[in-house]
Amino acid sequence: MTSQTHSVPTADQIRRAPKVLLHDHLDGGLRPGTIIELAREQGYEDLPETEPDKLGVWFREAADSGSLERYLETFAHTCAVMQTREALFRVAAECAVDLAEDGVVYAEVRYAPEQHLEGGLTLEEVVEAVNAGFREGERLARANGHRIRVGALLTAMRHAARSLEIAELANAYRDSGVVGFDIAGAEAGYPPTRHLDAFEYLKRENNHFTIHAGEAFGLPSIWQALQWCGADRLGHGVRIIDDIEVADDGSVKLGRLAAYVRDKRIPLEMCPSSNLQTGAAASIGEHPIGLLRTLHFRATVNTDNRLMSGTSMSREFELLTEAFDYTLDDMQWFTVNAMKSAFIPFDERLAMINEVIKPGYAELRSEWLFRQTAATSGSSGTEG
Repeated sequence: MTSQTHSVPTADQIRRAPKVLLHDHLDGGLRPGTIIELAREQGYEDLPETEPDKLGVWFREAADSGSLERYLETFAHTCAVMQTREALFRVAAECAVDLAEDGVVYAEVRYAPEQHLEGGLTLEEVVEAVNAGFREGERLARANGHRIRVGALLTAMRHAARSLEIAELANAYRDSGVVGFDIAGAEAGYPPTRHLDAFEYLKRENNHFTIHAGEAFGLPSIWQALQWCGADRLGHGVRIIDDIEVADDGSVKLGRLAAYVRDKRIPLEMCPSSNLQTGAAASIGEHPIGLLRTLHFRATVNTDNRLMSGTSMSREFELLTEAFDYTLDDMQWFTVNAMKSAFIPFDERLAMINEVIKPGYAELRSEWLFRQTAATSGSSGTEG
């Protein structure tokens, strides 16, 4: 009989499995009800819907519309209600709670401090409010029987000119909850090399950074992020598939950039559902993550914007298991990849892998044995 440890996990097992999230935007993961309440408190009257269910649907449909303008409008609404300390604290706390309830044990959540200054906050006040919110969310999660650790990534916008300032901010709070730096926004026309001063500064300070690259603009964006800027990780990086040739007989040839990314174990922060919305993949079954898993790239699974994609880490893994028949072993592989690639000290990453992640998956894999034993015991009664 085939061992059930190698079967596709159930939705309940996926939810309970320990998961690690490296690419999640704070302003892309708000609860619809929270947006409505914050808008009411702050006098923001431009929401397209005022009922939570309808607003959630609006965000997903807008993100799916194929219109860049409408997609960007979604973030205009979330950022509009994230302009006070209280709002930032609440959103960050709820983010940690929501992720923990979904089985996420470690997360790096990113946001752009420069987008939260309209209410009069300073950059430092924004960071301190979000950090405090994450700590509160961790506390609430523990009270609910869940464990999570959340680190912040400070993002600079590619089209703006504040990247060095934000990099210095990330460095100033590196021992107070901020684990690294990122740049985000439109890739076309705004190459990462525009922000070399920020990356050079972070390298001199021995600090960590990831770069959104290879989502919309392709291989040149990846090459610049790695070879000019020195990124530790690639945000998305899905277009690395353009440097991989698959022959009719199934043989695979890697171009020099793809080979470099694999050989150097550069983490790819892949976000399957989001990639479908932006056109980087036609379907989950055709998503490059399938081939990249087979070729042993350091691929990781992420959510990007949970509100806009109507997703969660569990949802992403459910879609992948349906498309590729992934098992708990595959889930553990992606999760360990992510934990190895996190921006916290090595000994802390190792402890998470050995004391939280591997035991969690071992327990889930063992469940089939107890189910099998119970079934056998129930069918082996004796005749009287």
